[in-house]
Amino acid sequence: MAIEKVRAHFAQFGIADRVREFEVSSATVELAAQALNCEPCRIAKTLSFMVDGHAVLIVTAGDAKIDNPKYKAQFGTKAKMLTPDEAETLIGHAVGGVCPFAVNEGVTVYLDCSLKRFETVFPACGSSNSAIELTTAELEKYSGFISWVDVCKGWDASV
Repeated sequence: MAIEKVRAHFAQFGIADRVREFEVSSATVELAAQALNCEPCRIAKTLSFMVDGHAVLIVTAGDAKIDNPKYKAQFGTKAKMLTPDEAETLIGHAVGGVCPFAVNEGVTVYLDCSLKRFETVFPACGSSNSAIELTTAELEKYSGFISWVDVCKGWDASV
């Protein structure tokens, strides 16, 4: 199960005990915010795309949406999200629990600048009822990200 892969990933850093599992679904930004009792914007949602035949993850704030012109300028192609089957096969996590931790070999992770306004954020942990609270520095460290990108719109910079 993907959550066990994520726990093992975090165990090597001594933080596996910080993974939280809920009795309710956290598969969407709204559900995760309810489960965690936090603002939806602090949910770190992980979106999966195909770029030049490779799976790419972009972790964004819960209130951010992909901006197609910015995305194309960054990646040189139109934004094409993976289907649920493709995400599970290529990323290693099912939709609703996709996260940037313990992903399959060859998956590239980017963090969107919409996350930088928060001290801590809540990404999923490989299942549709899990999350972990991380600082942005911890998110950088544990996700193995390549770089920060600016590919989103619609988020409130004043939050």
